[in-house]
Parts: sequence; C-alpha cells; structure tokens
Amino acid sequence: MDSARVIQIEVGDLEEVGSAGLSDNSRRRLLSVASPIALIIIWEMLVRVHLLDSRFFPAPSAVAVSFYHMVASGTLFSDLWVSMIRIMGGFLLGAVPGLLIGLTMGLFPLVRAALEPMVAATYPIPKLALMPLIMLIFGLGELEKMVVIALGAFFLVLINTVAGVVNLDKIYLDVAKNYGATRKDYYLTVALPGALPMIFTGMKLAMGMALLLIVAAEMMGATAGIGYRIWESYAIFDIPEMFVSFVVMSILGFLFTIGLDEIEQWVVPWKQN
Repeated sequence: MDSARVIQIEVGDLEEVGSAGLSDNSRRRLLSVASPIALIIIWEMLVRVHLLDSRFFPAPSAVAVSFYHMVASGTLFSDLWVSMIRIMGGFLLGAVPGLLIGLTMGLFPLVRAALEPMVAATYPIPKLALMPLIMLIFGLGELEKMVVIALGAFFLVLINTVAGVVNLDKIYLDVAKNYGATRKDYYLTVALPGALPMIFTGMKLAMGMALLLIVAAEMMGATAGIGYRIWESYAIFDIPEMFVSFVVMSILGFLFTIGLDEIEQWVVPWKQN
C-alpha cells in the first residue's frame, strides 16, 4: 500500500514538472526571440575582435547610438511618417484595383481570356525600369512615388485574387446560380469570401514589395523618408545611420506581416493554420 502511494506521488510530481515545463509554442516563441539576440551578440563580438570590418558592418552598439541620435533629433520619426504615407497610399492605389479586376477575371472566363495576355506581358517588366516613364507622366512628386509602389502591389494582388477565385469549387457557383444570385451576390458572397485566403497572401506579398520599392522611389526627388535616408547615409558614408534605416525597414515588414495575419484570422476564421 505504501509503495503504491509512493508511486502515485512520484507520478504526480512528474506530471507537475511536465505541466510546469514549456510547451512547444512557448519553445518556438522563445527561440524566435533568442535567435536574433544571439546573432546581435555574435555580430558585436566579431566587430570587437576585428573579424568584421566596422567601416562596412558597424557594431550593433554603434548602430544603437546612431538610432538614439536620430530619435532625439526627430529625424527618424519624420522620415518614418513620410514613408508610411507613401507606402500606404501606393499599396491602396494598387491593391484595390488589383482586387476588383482579379475578382472579375476569376468570375468571368471571357474577361480572363482578354486580360491574361496583357497581365502576362506587363508583369515581368521591372517596376524600377518604368520609373523614368512614371516621372515623365507624374513628375517628381508624391504621386510618382505612390504609383511606383502601386504597380508592384497591383500585380501581386491581382494574380493571387484570380487564382483564389478560379480554384473555388464549382459547386458554390452552381448553388448561387440556382438561387438566382445577382452579379453583386457573385462578387460579395461567393468569389470574395472563397478567395480571401489567397487574397491575403497577395496582400502580404504586395506589402513586402511596397517596402522594397519605397527605397527606389525615394531615391530621386525626395527630401525625406526611410529610403531617402538610406541613400543620403550612403552618400556621406554614415554607415551606422544607414543600418538604422535597414532595421526600421525590417521592423516595418515584420509589423505589417503580423498585422495582416491578425486581420486574416479575424476575417477568415475558417482558414486552418
């Protein structure tokens, strides 16, 4: 009897230890935080022992000092605000038409047959190669920078939206037809909900493209912005300040991805993770 109680106590202790341990999700989250911290520490050590050239790869501590000065002077927030307006404006300018045209192409085979060759022909053209033409048409203003970003976002949202609608099970369209669905119903109750997972995939890719293009868009005719700061830092060889801009861009990419993931979980609760 006593031995049985001892065994029960030992088993209970093991269960408590197991429950107190980290779950798989907790381990993954801890690793996702620990790995960049370890990389920063290794980077700092390599610079201090002169295995990395600090002229091209400044120590994280030097980057942190530059970050502090940019925050204290207000330069960082000013650049961030300007770039955010351009990024969000260009993203919306490209994503909204891409979504509407993509739904139309997915729903109507004749429209898809008419527009697919033009999409296939224009999508591979590098968006940066179009900058001279865009500058001739729109000048060196805010609209020119938004149009560059919009072109990159448009195609990614369009292509993913078309794929999402085309891959819908045909039974949904047949049911809508049998119940006398109007054209508006096809858009709002069949195509849009069914294609939402692919649409969000396109939006995430488009937002990443927007961050890539903002650097090139702010290369000419800009006096502020994160992309402008990268080129300005390069011109005066202020490498720590350039790395601050790199870090800010990476943080923006992370936050945009997390934000779109949260919106997707709210809008598309039926999608399996």
